[in-house]
Amino acid sequence: MSRPAKSLRPAWYQIRPRFLLALACLGGLLFWGYRSVSPPMGRGPAGPAVPPEPFVHTWHDGEVLLLGMGDSVVTGFGAAAGFGFFDRIADVPPGDEIDMTGKCLRRVYPKLRTLNLAENSSSSGDHLRYQIADLPRQPATTRGIIVLSTGGIDLIHDYGASPPRDEALYGATWADGQRYAAAFRTRLDKLLDAIVERFPGGCDIFIATIFDPTDGVGDIERVNSVLRLFKPLPPWPDGLAVHGEFNRHIRAAATARSNVHIVDVYSALLGHGLHCRDKGHPHYHPEDPTYWYFVNLEDPNRRGYDAIRRAFLLEMIRVLEPAQLKTKGSP
Repeated sequence: MSRPAKSLRPAWYQIRPRFLLALACLGGLLFWGYRSVSPPMGRGPAGPAVPPEPFVHTWHDGEVLLLGMGDSVVTGFGAAAGFGFFDRIADVPPGDEIDMTGKCLRRVYPKLRTLNLAENSSSSGDHLRYQIADLPRQPATTRGIIVLSTGGIDLIHDYGASPPRDEALYGATWADGQRYAAAFRTRLDKLLDAIVERFPGGCDIFIATIFDPTDGVGDIERVNSVLRLFKPLPPWPDGLAVHGEFNRHIRAAATARSNVHIVDVYSALLGHGLHCRDKGHPHYHPEDPTYWYFVNLEDPNRRGYDAIRRAFLLEMIRVLEPAQLKTKGSP
């Protein structure tokens, strides 16, 4: 039996070194470009201090479910495993900021369980259509603490690559944006009510406002120049106004419900976006002029999640710490 004809295609060991070298050069070029045009993330604690006193006592000794719902901000996309804000609210991971030692819900809720239903790149409609369906009705003995981030994907997608539409309205005019924002509010109201219905034993919902990586300027097309090679963003003249309308609806929906509480993530990250090094910017932070967003611009980085974690914990202390335990050092 004759041997099969030898393939003219080079063997893997003949092409692999050159391929790897080319890949390494490309990766190095992209990394250099990103580092050369992107502000540094910085080091150390990000955001306000969280007092230690509230975490000395148990807040509730019954069953508590910490539930995450929403988009990639709740999954922690853009940070290493365990360093998103949801995980750090429940437990302080090894290697976290030293000033946050012992400041987590596990310390005050000994029977804490966690469930994170959030999904990357999910819109407010996805949260209502799918995520709530994955949430079973809880026992009456379980208290719910829900963290929710919704609406951000509705604003940023489809990056201007297609005409604006509901749940993907990047580039929408102010008139259309108001209409899409009203539809968002309808979904949000239904979502909040559906969450409450799943917790007959009671719950508190902590909903994040939507951050603005342009620091209030609106020049979203100035996203990192390396990223622009792959995902160019056209200008969005009415983007700031539409973004503000979404946040207005989030605040109004929370105000209408006694057990829904605003966590002002918008303010927590303001001044740490595209204009963090602009000394003339009204939100410039001279003590820490660093960038708290991941390379995709639509998610925070590790320090951004630290700031969000602190904002959530401070609001949780205000709302959830029993009045008889509140100390002088608590908010």
